[in-house]
Amino acid sequence: MGKVTGFLEIDRQDRKYKPAADRIRHYDEFVIALSEEATRNQAARCMDCGIPFCHNGCPVNNQIPDWNDLVYHGDWRRALANLHSTNNFPEFTGRVCPAPCEASCTLNLIDQPVTIKTIECAIVDRGFEAGWVTPEPPKRKTGKRIAIVGSGPAGLAAAQQLARAGHEAHVYEKHAKAGGLLRYGIPDFKMEKQLIDRRVAQMEAEGVVFHYGVHVGVDFAADELVATHDAVVLAGGAEQPRDLPIRGRELRGVHFAMDFLPQQNRRVSGEPLATNEPILASGKHVVVIGGGDTGSDCIGTSVRQGALSVTQLEIMPRPPEKENKLVTWPDWPLKMRTSSSHEEGSARDFAVMTREFIGRDGVVTGLRCERVDAKMQPIVGSAFTLPADLVLLAMGFVSPVREGLLETLGVALDGRGNVAADTNTYSASREKLFACGDMRRGQSLVVWAIREGRQCAAAVDAFLMGDTNLPR
Repeated sequence: MGKVTGFLEIDRQDRKYKPAADRIRHYDEFVIALSEEATRNQAARCMDCGIPFCHNGCPVNNQIPDWNDLVYHGDWRRALANLHSTNNFPEFTGRVCPAPCEASCTLNLIDQPVTIKTIECAIVDRGFEAGWVTPEPPKRKTGKRIAIVGSGPAGLAAAQQLARAGHEAHVYEKHAKAGGLLRYGIPDFKMEKQLIDRRVAQMEAEGVVFHYGVHVGVDFAADELVATHDAVVLAGGAEQPRDLPIRGRELRGVHFAMDFLPQQNRRVSGEPLATNEPILASGKHVVVIGGGDTGSDCIGTSVRQGALSVTQLEIMPRPPEKENKLVTWPDWPLKMRTSSSHEEGSARDFAVMTREFIGRDGVVTGLRCERVDAKMQPIVGSAFTLPADLVLLAMGFVSPVREGLLETLGVALDGRGNVAADTNTYSASREKLFACGDMRRGQSLVVWAIREGRQCAAAVDAFLMGDTNLPR
């Protein structure tokens, strides 16, 4: 490494947030980037640790020590090339990835991992500012035509890789714009959508053709798509939300998180809501059921909309404040995590099971809950009522939507309802059909979707051409 003793001499320093009182007044990103000097110092903390466990912690296997060394030496352009060799969209992961690589960092044994995610974001942001990120059209065309269904991170990664290999890549997206959950699920204050737009522009210059407002299997025949393409990549995500079928579920004011979040993203971008039922937290007592990232996004959005109060319920017990590093490292640990949205004003309650939604005149007014033990069994005498004018169900996704595309294609599903395909060929049960991302693996991270999109592209290229030079 460039500075062998850097981890001994330099303390960890990470990006900071603008004050909560200021940032809740808008939907812009609010992270304060490190200076160039501070970023280089942080890169100097990367150890010559022998076995870079961060490689395994990162689903796309970023060559983290290599680009840390390049940043330390000021060779940002080569760092960008190295970063792009494993990750098509580091500006996405540099903002919304939970950074399992940092959990795997050797320095994390003393709770001071290298700020990998921050350095990654700094590299790609600098690359765009300097004009180094340019289209990479293929030198030759293969004449093969490929359909990619879904334009989330998996579909975008697959499409870009296939276009660069010389194939004619066509992306079919049911919404008005590309991005999937990147655009319609993740709030703008975590990732502004201009980041997606500039990547789409790059991909269009590389030959990728986007077809918007095309819902394959609903308003466009799936069999026709298969018949007119040499291969079809199913990258439609896992959109079937986990429901809470208890008494009162039909009350107005009880909504899925993914009915709530896309509306606000569309408001910010000026896109029509595509519904006659606006869902707003303004002036309401909001209860978010589910303790993950989606629940956190609901909190931040509700606060910005002017909610009177926001309470997040989690059925799992409160996790420990700190993990036992000698037991968990280098794996991703279970511990208490507080997001920027939590800091903006919300209450959190753990080991709580919702038993019933209560209401008046068909509108929700509260929840009847009770506390549960470690085995999720009710604790006698622990029942309580929580007032609520808006309830958001953020309990994750169970599988892809089967109606339409998957039912028409008749592809085999695994035990969880995902499209059955392995990670070697990514082949579905029907000839020339492939599946990747959440549609194949189930609900997961953006970085896993990018990995699967890249690997699926290599498998498709090998299927069409006999071999492939695309990296996996």
